[in-house]
Amino acid sequence: MQALWDGAPATARDLKERIDAEWAYTTVKTLLQRLVDKGAVQVELRGNTGWYTPIWQKAAARRSAIRSLLDSAFEGSFGGLFQHLARDERLTESQRAELLAMLEASGNDRSSRRPKGGRPRRER
Repeated sequence: MQALWDGAPATARDLKERIDAEWAYTTVKTLLQRLVDKGAVQVELRGNTGWYTPIWQKAAARRSAIRSLLDSAFEGSFGGLFQHLARDERLTESQRAELLAMLEASGNDRSSRRPKGGRPRRER
């Protein structure tokens, strides 16, 4: 997706060159077709060549990727992901402080969005 965001529209050959991976052309085409099927990318045929353009913005793509990661690796739990980051990854002190600040800020934001009944909204 980053290669598309960096310069779209682009052909599969353009993207294969940009990502500088040792992927086969057919692998790039398969990945692009999956992105089209998901609605993340659109393709326009010009002659026999497909030109690909991203539909999803970066934020939407990140949300989708994180949701997929949470569902497949952490049983849908944000808590499990944060526990993994805190325990198993080598975060610097500044990264830990930044993560803690974000968590505290998100807790403050969430409390301001409570429904009138006073109970917090249930997150997925």
